[in-house]
Amino acid sequence: MAPETLKPPVAAALCNSVPQNSPQLCSLARCDATVWSKFSFPYLHAATYISAMTTPPSPSPTEPHADDRTSLNIVISECHKLRELIHNSSKLFPDLRAPLVRQIQAELDHLSRRLQSPHSDSPLCSNLGYLSAVCHVIHHPSIQSVSGVSKHVGSKTESIHVDIMCSFRRDPSWVFVSDRNPSYVSWVGSPGGKDKGLRDRVETAIAAANEAGSLRPNKLLFVFARGLEEDVRNKFLHEFGAVESDFADGLEVVFDEMDDEWLGISDDSKRLLDYKAFEIQISGDPGENVTIDETMAQVELDLCSGFDWSSSKTSPGNDFLGNVINFDTTALIAMVSGISNGDAKQLLEAPPEKMREKYKSNYEFVIGQAKSELEQPMLEEVNTILAGKKGITCQSALEEFKELVSKCGGPAEKDRASELLKKLIVVPDNPSQRVMNLQTTGKVDTKNKIIFGTGDRWHAPTLTAKKNVVRAIAQTGMSLLTIVHRPRALTGL
Repeated sequence: MAPETLKPPVAAALCNSVPQNSPQLCSLARCDATVWSKFSFPYLHAATYISAMTTPPSPSPTEPHADDRTSLNIVISECHKLRELIHNSSKLFPDLRAPLVRQIQAELDHLSRRLQSPHSDSPLCSNLGYLSAVCHVIHHPSIQSVSGVSKHVGSKTESIHVDIMCSFRRDPSWVFVSDRNPSYVSWVGSPGGKDKGLRDRVETAIAAANEAGSLRPNKLLFVFARGLEEDVRNKFLHEFGAVESDFADGLEVVFDEMDDEWLGISDDSKRLLDYKAFEIQISGDPGENVTIDETMAQVELDLCSGFDWSSSKTSPGNDFLGNVINFDTTALIAMVSGISNGDAKQLLEAPPEKMREKYKSNYEFVIGQAKSELEQPMLEEVNTILAGKKGITCQSALEEFKELVSKCGGPAEKDRASELLKKLIVVPDNPSQRVMNLQTTGKVDTKNKIIFGTGDRWHAPTLTAKKNVVRAIAQTGMSLLTIVHRPRALTGL
């Protein structure tokens, strides 16, 4: 799990705040029978946090509702932490954070109103568990390129709720998250038909996926944060050919220091390791069975001293990117730029008048990149991603790169370009059909669709500085594997 996951759930704190014999607790326990909302099973109730507690001292007679208020304040505090986590998430564009932030704010408003009416006899219910589970899944290392959060897919009259649209282990995927008590997850639903069973909901999801056009996922991922009962699990596997995913694979297990210097798995990590996930394959555009030619199989991204990627340490989540990286034109330029290869200090120390004359309207752009490079070298970041990978670039990107280097590159940059191309595999332009089906716009133009689509055909993330293009594609709802780096320009040095 990414290091920015939530602190251990509020369970432990609530265990010391709500008396086990509280009449309010009896009401809470009944809340778990609430019907699932849409498909995402969003309701987790405060009762789920307090199932394993011991009985604390009785509340003061002068403050009959002190424990209830304490419970509410704890849940409100956790909501604030969750909202902060979403705001700071590097995995979500701002427009993708908005749906979760709105839901958290609605939860805070509800809890705040309840705090003002502590004498209410109605059950205390909260979405916090569900929202936390969605956030945990988003930050799972194998979840990449999130393009949709809390999306309704289909017509106004017939739609399903998809919690996360993303790439899961390099496959375009829709993710459905449940934090429901397994005892209330039934296979066939209630006799009256008010609560659809899991089977009907899975059938609806499969049908919607098959009718989604260019947004059609390759797989559906169902995540049950509190597990599934064995009989429901078996029916899920056998009737739909689902495969139980090793969702714990790649998670970062956090240890807490315990007594006598022993270490134990943190409560938060235990919760994540208990997640159960199931994959259902959706037949999509399989593309070509593209393979790297055997004569190129030994080529590694180990260039000159400035491009020594084979010795770099891999970053967390690197393995989930596969073994091939697709370079677009901006990535190729950044790899050979003088700014990222030791000339940043020289550019900043040169007389400003000379630099303005050389770069004209691009002066501020180049100087800004040079300052950024000295503060945080770009290649150091990229090297951890490229370590152990093989690089490809398509014909269109290659031609554009050669033209730019020829016109704007300096002697050293041209030498580095020649070395770089010796270490990359040039593949034909062969974009995936789903990317080519995207509407052509100013940002998502034909050339970008060809370059990014060729990476998609290879199931390879595209390394790019075109953040605006990546965002424009994500706004269509399509999940496309990309790695965004900071831009670097050719300097002529």
